[in-house]
Amino acid sequence: MFKGIITDIGTLIDTKSCSNSDQIFHIKAQNLSFIGKGDSIACSGVCLTVVDIINDVFTVQVSQETMKVTNLNNWKVGKKINLEQAMKLSDRIDGHLVQGHVDKTAQILAINQSLDSHEIKLSCSQELIKFVAKKGSVTLDGVSLTVNSVTSQEFVVNIISYTWQNTTFQYNKVDDYLNLEIDMIARYLDQLMQHRYN
Repeated sequence: MFKGIITDIGTLIDTKSCSNSDQIFHIKAQNLSFIGKGDSIACSGVCLTVVDIINDVFTVQVSQETMKVTNLNNWKVGKKINLEQAMKLSDRIDGHLVQGHVDKTAQILAINQSLDSHEIKLSCSQELIKFVAKKGSVTLDGVSLTVNSVTSQEFVVNIISYTWQNTTFQYNKVDDYLNLEIDMIARYLDQLMQHRYN
């Protein structure tokens, strides 16, 4: 479980495919506290397991299913990655409860600067837009954000200056795809309602 509060920006330094088609990523991190083999770490919103670590470089293995529903299939050497270690039960929840289970990607339609903030408009699939609520929470590339507005298949979030400078949003451009995780409460409520009326 995560909070959607980024603690480091990592850099992808190497990638290779396994014989079973899984992908191996080697990520260099600078500001993470101690991590070890078997630890969970959110890499741009995707919960992955550390399978090896040497100094400040850790290795994760990604399944084909994860590659299909996230933007990891576009990752190249040099890619900047939002990093967050799994939370402790004693932690303050500064963002919202994030599982690291990406639902799909959302495409950036526009980036507009307003004073020190940036507004990002994104497209969202019809199947997921019902879970996105004005003033509700979403996770984009691992960052917990509040939704400013929602239309039929689009929504807007506002990125304050601090978040912009301390996450990978500063490197994004129009047409990029971000990993989207909807609020887990909305997901479970929908499941309960389906069972109630079916």
